[in-house]
Amino acid sequence: MSKIRVLKYKRLLEIGDLGLNEEVALRRFSYTELKRATNGFKQELGKGSFGAVYKGVLYKAGRCRRFIAVKRLEKLVEDGEREFQAEVRAIGKTHHRNLVRLLGFCAEGPKRLLVYEYMSNGSLGKLLFGDERLPDWDERVRIALDIARGILYLHEECEAPIIHCDIKPQNILMDEFWTAKISDFGLAKLLMPDQTRTFTGVRGTRGYLAPEWNKNTPITVKADIYSYGIVLLETVCCRRNLDVNVSEPNEILLSGWAYKCFVAGEVHKLVHWEEVDKNVVENMVKVALWCIQDEPVLRPSMKSVVLMLEGVTDVPVPPCPTSNSM
Repeated sequence: MSKIRVLKYKRLLEIGDLGLNEEVALRRFSYTELKRATNGFKQELGKGSFGAVYKGVLYKAGRCRRFIAVKRLEKLVEDGEREFQAEVRAIGKTHHRNLVRLLGFCAEGPKRLLVYEYMSNGSLGKLLFGDERLPDWDERVRIALDIARGILYLHEECEAPIIHCDIKPQNILMDEFWTAKISDFGLAKLLMPDQTRTFTGVRGTRGYLAPEWNKNTPITVKADIYSYGIVLLETVCCRRNLDVNVSEPNEILLSGWAYKCFVAGEVHKLVHWEEVDKNVVENMVKVALWCIQDEPVLRPSMKSVVLMLEGVTDVPVPPCPTSNSM
């Protein structure tokens, strides 16, 4: 280990809880508590770039128990520490029905763990792209609104705006009542109260990244709007944006195919396996097409997205999302 890394490592040991107890009202767990709660980190729920998530259970007075999800950060020192602080600071003070709630953390020596409410029905990705039953149309409409309201809260209703930076179906979790909640704030970028844009390195997941990530231009909340547009199309159509196992070549890229179907007045082709109101499908597709415009300035705010999805405001006819023909 280099001298610089040793010094950073020592600093982590010295600062202990990072002052997070003063900033956020969260429970601080000991490592022993969480190791016991997860039965030695036995049941893995999923794995991300910074570590795995395990199922656990906390016992209160008597036999009362509460299931939890414990995220154990495995990249020590620089990357893991940045992730830990970002996640705790970003959602420690947030409370919204469409955000996964952070219950507490462990900052013991070099060990960094985050404790969340347990989401019993897995991810939206599993729901849309898995082998089990597909959610019906009404469920999908509700899920799309759940996600939009969660993002609206992050963008406009928090103390400081938060750009999530990694909106995708795998980061949308479903609770026991099938309410969709946004999770995984490790890549989140917080803006100052008077700030609307920021420069930052590329973060997020390929396929959901807004074009501006690759242009070395400032990132705004509109980057999340783009990602949401892709997720909205995937939710409407129950398929991934990129799928090579389709019957026609022009269907491989869902965003391009959706625009072609919209222009041709054939949005029913996107949901050919079920009977749904064509006007409702068309409205949702139009909202998605506005969200995935190449130019951030053309994308609506999340408030506008919610109002359009709720049917409060009309959805104008969107232009072709890309400057190149699709």
